[in-house]
Amino acid sequence: MMMSPSIRLRRWCVFTSCVTKNRKWPETRAGGPGIRGMHFARSGKPLIKFRHCERSIYSFSVPQCCPLCQGDVGSTRIEDAPISISDPFSNGHQEKCAFLLKPTRGTFLRSRRDEAGWEQSLSVPLVPPSMFGLMDQWDAYLEDFSTSPAWLPHRYEENHHNCSSFALAFINCVLAMEGKEQLDKRAFTEKYVIPRTRLASKYITLYRAIQERGFHVADHPDPVTRPS
Repeated sequence: MMMSPSIRLRRWCVFTSCVTKNRKWPETRAGGPGIRGMHFARSGKPLIKFRHCERSIYSFSVPQCCPLCQGDVGSTRIEDAPISISDPFSNGHQEKCAFLLKPTRGTFLRSRRDEAGWEQSLSVPLVPPSMFGLMDQWDAYLEDFSTSPAWLPHRYEENHHNCSSFALAFINCVLAMEGKEQLDKRAFTEKYVIPRTRLASKYITLYRAIQERGFHVADHPDPVTRPS
């Protein structure tokens, strides 16, 4: 699936999709499987995990009987109690100082100030608690940076000068003003982006498996763990 990146400006936020052509998610440095895959999980039922037969079982609800042994799933052990699996997606309109990923289309100009389309995103927080004071300057930094001739619409190039370039350049601009070490694309994506795309990929795969069979069984610990 061929997709173009877009960038969106909102108070305290850099919203961006970072898409590499002709690759699958999450192996791409930044990108996604298409909006269909993300809506598949977000618009569906919550995922539930419970233990029975010494295995982890995932479903959309807790059944009366174990799908493996047909026995009662009721347990007095707290470690076997059902738990809800967190949805890895978030509403980008409510995120602050965050790098967002979603499959989309657009260019710098058309999508930079969109008011819709970011309701389902993967969020990478950019400001740690120790730097919350930066939020007061975030909008001013972003407004100044976005006026550079480098980001005029006609300079957009899907592979080498896209919204991923804009976002990383802006992040490094802020880091430089704060006297901090800048990041290259590989370091940023490997540390912050890939863990979240892998999480989303696992969540979507798990959701689809449950939808196809009614449940999913795993011998290992919870495969969907939110990155720190």
